Amino acid sequence: MKKLISTLTNIWKIEDLRTRILNTLLFLLIYRIGSHIVLPGINPAALQSEAKDGLIGLLNMFAGGSFSRSAIFALGVMPYISASIVVQLLGIAVPYFQKLQKEGESGRKKMTQITRYLTLVITLVQAVAYVRSQISPDMRMSEIGEPTFTILSTFILTAGTMFVMWLGEKITDKGIGNGISLIIMVGIIAQLPSGLISEWGARVGGQGGGLIPFIVELAALFFVVVFTIMIVQGVRKIPVQYAKKIVGNKQYGGVRQYIPLKVNSAGVMPIIFAQAIMFVPLTLSQFFPDMKNSFLDSLSNYTSVTYNVTFAILIIAFTFFYTAIMVNPQQMADDMKKNGGFIPGIKPGFATGNYIDGVISKITLPGSVFLAIIAILPAVAGKLGVNSQFAHFYGGTSLLILVGVVLDTIQQIESHLLMRHYDGLMKSGRVKGRANAVASGVTDPTL
Repeated sequence: MKKLISTLTNIWKIEDLRTRILNTLLFLLIYRIGSHIVLPGINPAALQSEAKDGLIGLLNMFAGGSFSRSAIFALGVMPYISASIVVQLLGIAVPYFQKLQKEGESGRKKMTQITRYLTLVITLVQAVAYVRSQISPDMRMSEIGEPTFTILSTFILTAGTMFVMWLGEKITDKGIGNGISLIIMVGIIAQLPSGLISEWGARVGGQGGGLIPFIVELAALFFVVVFTIMIVQGVRKIPVQYAKKIVGNKQYGGVRQYIPLKVNSAGVMPIIFAQAIMFVPLTLSQFFPDMKNSFLDSLSNYTSVTYNVTFAILIIAFTFFYTAIMVNPQQMADDMKKNGGFIPGIKPGFATGNYIDGVISKITLPGSVFLAIIAILPAVAGKLGVNSQFAHFYGGTSLLILVGVVLDTIQQIESHLLMRHYDGLMKSGRVKGRANAVASGVTDPTL
């Protein structure tokens, strides 16, 4: 405890770090205030009875509850995430975007600008869809007519999302951590108190059970979080030896380092892709009622066995796919060879690339299975009687984002402390965020 107090004191002593943390808290406070400002023309009293569940409930969690409140930030950063994913995929398939990726800082700025424009287009489309599908006539005030309300709400929702995107970029520049990731994390954490209260009310009320089952659920959540941290932090270290070079009177190289290959190199992207695919049956059943059948209905129900088995298979498949397109073993082998490095016992060049590819394939299989288990845990918890609002915290994208963002933020704070010769938040070298996984070459737009 004494060490923790000393570390917090050291954080406050560092002016740059103190300013960044205060800036981050200020920007996040602005976001949370905006999440409670209801769109003009909507009766706030009519929103109290609106309960969001299932996939809509998951979107509501990412938006910090503003989705169900019909707030000006109702769409949150989801359009920006969608645009980032599209641009990232274009960087794999389109030569122009591949060229931008190789242009360094100037190319990155161009891709960021393209992402912003694409975010604007996606937000306009999603804003119209949100107004049409999520705001019923009884929620609106009669003073504003239909065309005016739709146009005004679309404009405000689009402006709200662009403002949230700007807040995220400002947090990244002036604060601590990744701004977009922190905004998502704060939105998820904001739902935790209400989830705990609803679960406690269910245990002492209708479902029964009392205090003991509630404590068991909290203990289970703790072990799930520990398991998720193990998956996020898990790496396979490949030793690399660098040849000795003598330049003048100094010796360079001759040391043994390692390549940290992450067990889960794909991050949360496989879950996001799989969830997008699982939206298709629900969309088909809504737009084509004649196609409805028991199998399609089961694929639309996120608590059904059919849905979760299909969901898990898609996650495993997308994990291999995303890892294959984002991690290039041959490129790693060529870079290693140019720098005079080699893996002991393996020939440099093509043989090294094959060796790294084999290691990645071996660790990706258990990583993808564990990721699928984490993804379906909320549905399992719901089947076991946990309240749906609280069950979301037992796994899935929300838990992976929480764990990843917290670890990355702690790592950045620790870097500031160690750079100024202070002790870190944890023992030096033990906390490693996404910035340390340089060898994987994966950049997750959602974190």
